[in-house]
Amino acid sequence: MSDEIPLRERVMRALTAVEDPELHQDLVTLGMIGELDVSEAQVRVKVVLTTPACPLKDTIGADVRAAVQGVLPDAEVIVEFGARVRQATHAAEKPDRAPLLPGVKNVVLVASGKGGVGKSTVAANLACALARMGALVGLMDGDVHGPSMPIMMGVQGNPIRPNDDKTFDPVIVHGIKLMSMGFFLPADQAVIWRGPMMSSAILQFARDCQWGELDYLILDLPPGTGDVQLTVSNELAVAGAVVVSTPQDVALADVIRAQAMFDKVDVPILGVIENMSHFTCDGCGKRHDLFGTGGAERTARELGLPFLGSLPLEPSVRDAGDGGVPEVLAHPDSAVSAELRRIARDVASRISVMSHSHEIGPDRGDPH
Repeated sequence: MSDEIPLRERVMRALTAVEDPELHQDLVTLGMIGELDVSEAQVRVKVVLTTPACPLKDTIGADVRAAVQGVLPDAEVIVEFGARVRQATHAAEKPDRAPLLPGVKNVVLVASGKGGVGKSTVAANLACALARMGALVGLMDGDVHGPSMPIMMGVQGNPIRPNDDKTFDPVIVHGIKLMSMGFFLPADQAVIWRGPMMSSAILQFARDCQWGELDYLILDLPPGTGDVQLTVSNELAVAGAVVVSTPQDVALADVIRAQAMFDKVDVPILGVIENMSHFTCDGCGKRHDLFGTGGAERTARELGLPFLGSLPLEPSVRDAGDGGVPEVLAHPDSAVSAELRRIARDVASRISVMSHSHEIGPDRGDPH
């Protein structure tokens, strides 16, 4: 009976047994099977992933090969990958907020309850990691009082010029579209604004900047839980937030405040990152927990939030940022770069899950 079924249909039926490990549905139902060319000698399958940063791409590829070989054991199986990032369902259901960024699929806030935890360094590296994986990425420097992205991304001077329609184009650097208040100010000039003016500036960056089509816009928020954070969360269709902390108690208390704020404005927290978790001495190799140890992970678990990972206090990360080339690009083979890439894949993975469901968290739709 099976011989009467066209060969291509037999292969497609076999692929209905292959599940996306995160979405727990088969690839055919999810619309992830793109081009499919079938002959007795060769099968070519294109799998359209929900993000180019998919952490389980190799697993999916192996499962697809096994399914096809169950039908054609002697055929050469070629699996190719593409990606089509979807907007998180949570953000898509806020059409009143979407027009400010019509071409941006997912706005990801990078936040911290207090300053000095390395939030901007994390934001820059996450953006660069996602771009290097093939995503279309923008990076907005929302810290109007202390814009650090021009230095971290290696952009000098004031490169922004208004277009005829009074919009402006972002700077493209390291494959990322970048916008910062630092592009409009002399290096020695301070911004002395109250909260509403800062919020207006960030919304103008969203409204008047020609971002174009983006899979992810990483928005580096100023520290704290004040007017800027509330305005951005209310006015933009935000997919979720990443909270950065250090291990000490004073920073962890601010994680609790950040969660309370994002809960009030209905923005899901994608996870918590513990930065500066430890320092390893170059001379003796001994690990030093300068700010305590494991506090962010414990706090995340207690609050029911995903823990994305720990990043060490690493001099090369600081040097890379000061030099204008973030760590994941400057030292791609370093251990901290590998961890940053893993975290970036995890963030993208969680957004992919959210494009199919509201549920996210350690016990609710957690990709891991």
